[in-house]
Amino acid sequence: MTDQLESLFADLLASQEKTSASLPPVHLWKPQLSGDMDMLVDREGRWIHEGGEIKRPAMVKLFSSILWYEEGDYFLITPVEKWRIQVEVAPLFVIAAERQTRDAVQAIKLTTRTGDVVIVDSQHPLSMHTFPGSEEPLPLVLVRRNLQALLSRNVFYEIVEWAAESRDTESHKLSISSMGEDFILGSF
Repeated sequence: MTDQLESLFADLLASQEKTSASLPPVHLWKPQLSGDMDMLVDREGRWIHEGGEIKRPAMVKLFSSILWYEEGDYFLITPVEKWRIQVEVAPLFVIAAERQTRDAVQAIKLTTRTGDVVIVDSQHPLSMHTFPGSEEPLPLVLVRRNLQALLSRNVFYEIVEWAAESRDTESHKLSISSMGEDFILGSF
């Protein structure tokens, strides 16, 4: 990212930095595996413990702050414990999008259900992924520490409305621009 872009969107980047600076340093913690926990993050970003949804937002935010992804598995991690949990699609869920244009450059700001703020850019790319059992590709954004967030259907449709269509010799592409980068949403 260029210094000019960083300066132009300093306020948005500061909001992203503020959310990530408040997180515990889970990347420094290296406990042994404690076992498997009966915890699931479902496709809609709901946290389910022993069959019941955790309804307290503060509790979900706490759990998401100690989440770690390693070798295809998700863990809740502390300095002394490491519990494997299940995640259907992505552990975080985007519930809001905001578009700002400054000096003909667009920035897309996404907010997750747990309060993470991410500006779509080369370090936080937006991409489409196909999962086993799913016919349609799903939109994911890299939020932090290899943790991705699934965009809610409403947010994805909003971003599609903002997207631009381009054509090359073989296909049409739908893409969104943010922080000087283009992200492909689909080809047809």
